Amino acid sequence: MTVRFRITALASIAALLVASCGGGGGGDSGGGGSGTPVTPPPAVVPASVFTAPAQEALTSAEVGTIIAQAASEAKARGLPSVIAVVDRVGNVLGIFTMTGARPRAQAEPGPGGNFDVQAVDFPSALGAIAKAITSAYLSSAGNAFTTRTASMIIQPHFPPAPTTVGLESGPLFGVQFSSLPCSDLAARYTANPAQPGAFIGPKRSPLGLSADPGSTPLYKNGVVVGGIGVMGDGVYGDDKNVLDVDDSDEEYIALAGSTGFEAPEEIRANRITIDGTLLRFLDASRDRLKANPAGATFAAVAGTLGNLTSVRGYYAQGTAPTLLSGNAYGTPGSGVRRASLAEFNNPDAFILVDGANNPRYPPRGGTDGGEIAQPLTAAETRAVLEEAFLIMSRARGQIRQPLDSRAQVSISVVDTRGAILGLVRGPDAPIFGTDVSLQKARTATFMSGPYAATELVQNPIADVRDRVAAVRTFLNDPAALTGKVAFSDRAGGNLARPYFPDGEVGRPNGPLSRPIGQFSPFSTGLQSALIVTNIAEHIFFVQGSGAGGGAAEVNDTAQRCTRMGDTSGVNRLANGLQIFPGSVPIYRGSTLIGGIGISGDGIDQDDMISFLGLANAGKRLGTIGHADPATRSDRVVVKLEDGKEVRLRYVSCPFAPFIGSAEQNVCQGI
Repeated sequence: MTVRFRITALASIAALLVASCGGGGGGDSGGGGSGTPVTPPPAVVPASVFTAPAQEALTSAEVGTIIAQAASEAKARGLPSVIAVVDRVGNVLGIFTMTGARPRAQAEPGPGGNFDVQAVDFPSALGAIAKAITSAYLSSAGNAFTTRTASMIIQPHFPPAPTTVGLESGPLFGVQFSSLPCSDLAARYTANPAQPGAFIGPKRSPLGLSADPGSTPLYKNGVVVGGIGVMGDGVYGDDKNVLDVDDSDEEYIALAGSTGFEAPEEIRANRITIDGTLLRFLDASRDRLKANPAGATFAAVAGTLGNLTSVRGYYAQGTAPTLLSGNAYGTPGSGVRRASLAEFNNPDAFILVDGANNPRYPPRGGTDGGEIAQPLTAAETRAVLEEAFLIMSRARGQIRQPLDSRAQVSISVVDTRGAILGLVRGPDAPIFGTDVSLQKARTATFMSGPYAATELVQNPIADVRDRVAAVRTFLNDPAALTGKVAFSDRAGGNLARPYFPDGEVGRPNGPLSRPIGQFSPFSTGLQSALIVTNIAEHIFFVQGSGAGGGAAEVNDTAQRCTRMGDTSGVNRLANGLQIFPGSVPIYRGSTLIGGIGISGDGIDQDDMISFLGLANAGKRLGTIGHADPATRSDRVVVKLEDGKEVRLRYVSCPFAPFIGSAEQNVCQGI
């Protein structure tokens, strides 16, 4: 069977392969700072305020038990399935294909024709892996989310239901196009498990993050250690109505697999609210399991119900498949560990490391000296990261239990080329935010730069090129996307919704979005059009076939998302574009020099940490800061067809955001 793609203005697969806050007044850091870069005095080492999660990991025997429990339930339900188990940083520990399981699955078709990833078919194992990774990546010791939770928070209305039409989009609208197979941040599978760094993460996901119910995170002693994903019915979809209770066999199979490794009840999604709405965890319940998971053993199902199977680029490539043990998050072997004070001036900081235990992204200066007179210095990068980390440490988390837990996020800083200048994480920040924080930093910088229009119109995909004219018409500004406006991710997201203003049914789509008649989580607009070629290439690679489905071997997609780039080969969006809030551009005076992105908690918390982190770094150094308020996106007014005028937004900061403080309006006047 061939993989089917349909992309605007591409005729065939062969062609495919060729403000609510911060808007007023200039505070101490308003206007960006204009002094000569300086080396700031060493900051005082803050006191530790977090407890890092215990270093727990799945053993190979436990992986076998999880698979056996799931396979037994699948047999009882008459749905032979592909079952995947991963560790917290995305290493695949086992892929079990049951006899009779559907070899392929298909993303839901589009409502008005198939665009981007709509109706794409792929090996079922990729869906199972993506589901398992999603539950593992979205969860922590403070929150347990599933792919059903993911589905709830990416829809064009939140909460998604027939009765909520007219409400704004989900808080993580667009997160599904992260941890992509082309991401330059995400680590890739190493066929030799003895090679140093073979198990470092975060690993990529073959389809990005998933919204298809049929997955759950896995826990040991209250610590997230991975996820299980099930692909059995051949339909890779989402849950568009949270008011009913689905009878999902895939979800029951995943639930059975998680027996003995369940998330603590008090941190499950159904105990967590966003804007007063409880999230969903699972529609499946243990009292309706059809098989008794107790006593299920891998020895009893292996060779009887199915077998372990290799998956190119993910598991047992070129070797006989065996069950693997996970790597404990927080150890160097996982690719994420605590930073020393010499590496980062905060005892709670965690960083990414390579196979030799060296920091992957230590603070450094900008690489864009050829285009900018005074790029970010290493000292400035470090100051932005440190100040943002301090804001995170004070902030009250939105998605973590118990109430009044501190927010935990990932923080990325980039230069105007999108080069990673530094990345640091809270000790228990969800893994998904690592890649997403980088996407956000790059997106805000790209949208605010003088090169955005030029590089978009050079893209080989017409659906990407045409967005420049669409934005200029929509904003009634022939110079849009040439650096005159400072865009945050919240502002870019305003333009990337299927209704503008967000959620107002009957309004046309924003210029970066597909119209609602073509929209789905598999085709959002510019975001998905930029990376669909990468996903196609990767699927062809995994299945070992060419564009037409033949036996010709093909190379994997490059570790470089999108076909963006200037004549020197710079790719400013090398892990994709993101369209939900949590980033701002960085300026020196009136010159754009980079961006900061935050991800891992509530979107208002993400906005605040980026906004105040940069503001405080500007106060500390006097050389960098925010864009002049007069140039920020919340000064852009869009005139609607009925004469109504709507401003774009810049950032939105939460009420009473700090633990132990009643302080309000913390972003006002900056």
